[in-house]
Amino acid sequence: TSVYVGIRPQHLINFGFSMNYLISTFWKVRIQSVFIAVFGVFAFKLIGLPLPFLFGPMAALLLAAVAGVQLRGATFVSDTSRAILGVAIGAAITPALVHQLPAMGLSMGIMPLFILIAGVIGVPYFKKTCGFDTTTAYYCAMPGGLQDMVLFGKEAGGKPRTISLVQATRLLAFVTITPFLLTHLYGASLYNPVGVPAKELPPSELLTMGILALSGWFLGLRIKLFGAPMMGPMILATFASLTGLLNVRPPAEAILFAQFFIGLNIGAHYSGITLEEIRKDVLSGLGFVVILGLICAAFINFISYFKLGDPVSVFLAYAPAGQSEMAVFAIVVGADLGFVVAHHLVRIVLVIIGAPLAAAWINSMEKTTKFQ
Repeated sequence: TSVYVGIRPQHLINFGFSMNYLISTFWKVRIQSVFIAVFGVFAFKLIGLPLPFLFGPMAALLLAAVAGVQLRGATFVSDTSRAILGVAIGAAITPALVHQLPAMGLSMGIMPLFILIAGVIGVPYFKKTCGFDTTTAYYCAMPGGLQDMVLFGKEAGGKPRTISLVQATRLLAFVTITPFLLTHLYGASLYNPVGVPAKELPPSELLTMGILALSGWFLGLRIKLFGAPMMGPMILATFASLTGLLNVRPPAEAILFAQFFIGLNIGAHYSGITLEEIRKDVLSGLGFVVILGLICAAFINFISYFKLGDPVSVFLAYAPAGQSEMAVFAIVVGADLGFVVAHHLVRIVLVIIGAPLAAAWINSMEKTTKFQ
C-alpha cells in the first residue's frame, strides 16, 4: 500500500528523524538561552549590580547574540510573567487611586502631543538620515509595543527585521538608562523589596491571584484584546481590587520570575544579529534614542514643573520603554504604579489605533506627490 500511494516506509522514518531534529533543536536553543540568562543573574548578583533578575539575563543574552550564539525567547513563559504583572498592576488600582484620576487627566492629555512630536521628528530622521523606506521609518519611530510595531509594519509592507532591531534597541537603551537616572537624578533606591514572600501571604489571596491571571489571560485571548496576557489579568485584577476581592500584590518570587523572563526576551531579540545590522539598524536606533530622550526630557520637565505628578512617577510614565518594564521599575522604587501604568496605557492605545491610519495616510501622500 505504501508503494501504491508513493510513500515508502523509509520516507516515514526520514520524516520522523527530521521532525525529531527540529524539535530537539528548538528546545535546545530555548534551554541554552535560559541557561545563559541564569548565568547573567548569578554574575550580576556576584558583582552586586542592581536588578540582577532583569539586567542579568538581558546583558548575558545580548553578549551571546553579538558572539553569534543562537537564541530564542520563551514566549509562553514570558506571557505568564506579563500576566503576573497584569495582576500586580490591577491590585495597585484601588478606590483611592480612582479618585485621583481627574488629577491625572491633564498629564495624560499631553501624551498625544508627545507621540505626534516623536513621529514628526522620527520619520524624517529614519527616512532621510538612515535611508529607510517610509513605512519602515514610520514604525521605527512610533513609541509603541515592540511586537505590535513589528506586526503592523510587516503587514504595511515595511521591513520587520529592521523594525524589530530598532524597537528592541529603543527598549534596551531606555531600560538600561532608567536605573542610572533614577538613582543619580532622583535619588531613588533600586534595592527596595519588590514584595513580600509567598509564605507570608494568605493562601486565599494567592489562589485568587492565580485564578485572575489565568482567567484574564484566557478571556483576553478569546475577545482578541491587544496585549491579552497582560491586559486581561489587569482588567480582572482591577475589578477584584476595587470590589475588595483582592487586597495584595503578587509575592516577591512572582515579580522576580517576571523580571527574569522580560530580561530574557529583550536580549533574545538580538539573536542572529550581523555586523551590517549593528552598523545600520542598531546605530540608527541608538541615534533615535538620543532624539527621543531629549523629547521625553522636555515633557517630563514641563509636567513636573506644573506639579502634575511626583517627579519619579512622571519620569517612569513618560519614559518610552515597555509598559511591563516600567511597571517593574515602579514597583522597585515605590513609585505610583497606577499613575505610571495609566500613562503607558494611553500611549500604547493611541499608537496601536493611530499607527496604521497614520502610516496609510503618509503612504498615500507620498504616492500623490510622486504622481504629481
